[in-house]
Amino acid sequence: MIEQIYNYFTTEMLYLWVNIGVLPFWLMIIFFPQSQLCKYLATSILPIFILSGTYIFIIYKAYLGSFDFDNNFTLYLGLSYISELFKDDYYLLMFWIHFVSINLFVGGWILKDAQRLLVNKFLLAFPLVITYLIGPIGIFIYWVIRIFYAKRLNLYD
Repeated sequence: MIEQIYNYFTTEMLYLWVNIGVLPFWLMIIFFPQSQLCKYLATSILPIFILSGTYIFIIYKAYLGSFDFDNNFTLYLGLSYISELFKDDYYLLMFWIHFVSINLFVGGWILKDAQRLLVNKFLLAFPLVITYLIGPIGIFIYWVIRIFYAKRLNLYD
């Protein structure tokens, strides 16, 4: 049975499950930010714990598939090196889980910070959706909104 589960979770299937798996958390963050379910599920460590487990599973599969982990350090040498790394499905999936995890974590942080500053939840939906799609721009949009609610320009808070 364990072998069937192992064989079921190919890189394509894991990619699909990761993308589908983060949607409920994002939907809670965007549409039900005040709910207890959102507090205990979406903005807790639970989604990061699940994604970390998936990441570890990918590393395990990559190790068994004789993935060259030493080659990962070449990504800092130039764009041609990183594009070479992205040709490997395992590396691409590890990168994608990294990206999805950080965006989800930042979405949870934005929500908690906005609740602390009493930001309007309808106004908050826009930067959260943008953070889901293109993280850094969503964070910037939230930061601009945050200036008006915090009534101060603070670069390190």
